[in-house]
Amino acid sequence: MIGMTRGVATLVGAGIAGFLIWLAAQVGADSSGDYWATYGLIAAAGLTIALSQILGGWTKWGWPRLSAGVFLLGFLPVLVVGGWVLLARQPADFFNTSNWSRDLGVDGVVSDLGELLAAIAFGVGLTFGLTFDTSGPRVAVHETVDESRRVAPMATTRDRDPDEPLTADRSADVPPEDVSERDGGRRFGLRRVGGRGDRNDS
Repeated sequence: MIGMTRGVATLVGAGIAGFLIWLAAQVGADSSGDYWATYGLIAAAGLTIALSQILGGWTKWGWPRLSAGVFLLGFLPVLVVGGWVLLARQPADFFNTSNWSRDLGVDGVVSDLGELLAAIAFGVGLTFGLTFDTSGPRVAVHETVDESRRVAPMATTRDRDPDEPLTADRSADVPPEDVSERDGGRRFGLRRVGGRGDRNDS
């Protein structure tokens, strides 16, 4: 399904790009305005081809976004070189690019590339289109809870009265004689039935 969608998008993009190139051929390059309109249309044709691949599912679907890394490292150098050649070959060289090329020693390269201005304009537009990428559709993430690993809440102890004595304090409050009598009844594993009052009665 993705291949069919991409094929249709490529066909539509190629048709639009071809129409833009045909339209550029009708404008001509006699004046500076016509010159930039012609090669601007050709650059738009290259941009159309790149965008058709993104819209056709070439990457990950989703909304297109501009990749800063590709824009800085990929597109800007192409724009500088291609724009330099286009400026040097325009009918009226407003920026005196031809003389600067001669001073820099690159006038021969600029002259040779000037014979293929349409390809340069198309490449600039195509490279600009490649700076776009898709972030992909947002997927909702549902957190699943494993009931078998659910930890039971810890039982809380009752609140202790601040005035209630601790266990150590309660043991310390017992008289020594009562402790000895209570311990004496348990010697040798036996427990005395009668207390001090029973011996006096006897």
